[in-house]
Amino acid sequence: MIEARNVGRLFGDKRVLRGVDLDVPRGGFALVTGPNGAGKTTLLRMCAGLALPSEGELRVDVTRERIGFLAHDPLVYRELTALENLDLYGKLYRVLERKERVGMLLERFGLWEARHERVGAYSRGMTQRLALCRVLLHDPALLVLDEPYTALDAQGADLLDEQLDELHGDRTFLVSTHDPERVERFATTRLVLA
Repeated sequence: MIEARNVGRLFGDKRVLRGVDLDVPRGGFALVTGPNGAGKTTLLRMCAGLALPSEGELRVDVTRERIGFLAHDPLVYRELTALENLDLYGKLYRVLERKERVGMLLERFGLWEARHERVGAYSRGMTQRLALCRVLLHDPALLVLDEPYTALDAQGADLLDEQLDELHGDRTFLVSTHDPERVERFATTRLVLA
């Protein structure tokens, strides 16, 4: 589903990535690790279709609307409630049976009781859980997750583990993390950026 050949990225004179090769088959799970500043986020943004490589070739064999992207920023509206956020994203993605899907995800990620609260009142961990709901809402074929465990407490991390366990093999994953041991069991491909 993802093929990268000698991919590089420049920001002005600053080189962020050089010579990256990556193959992630449909149903694969690519684990991307490396220190801060190694280009993990840049690579994930390119695979999600949000940036272009400066050099090399990158092919992602899925349409943009079939990609679920979790960034460092949760990409939810703080002035809306959780329910309003997911309803809005559900409309944008034309999710069938939107209300049922929204309810199921809020329940699964422990946010049902707080569904009518504005996201601005949420803790960072609750906001991360909502961002995960947003990413999964439209049932994407490719999940691009940049540090998905950020700000999650033990219960939230366990909920994410359960979701990954349920979906791995059925969906394609590209995941960057500073805690590779947490998802090592899912990995079919590993890329270490220096």
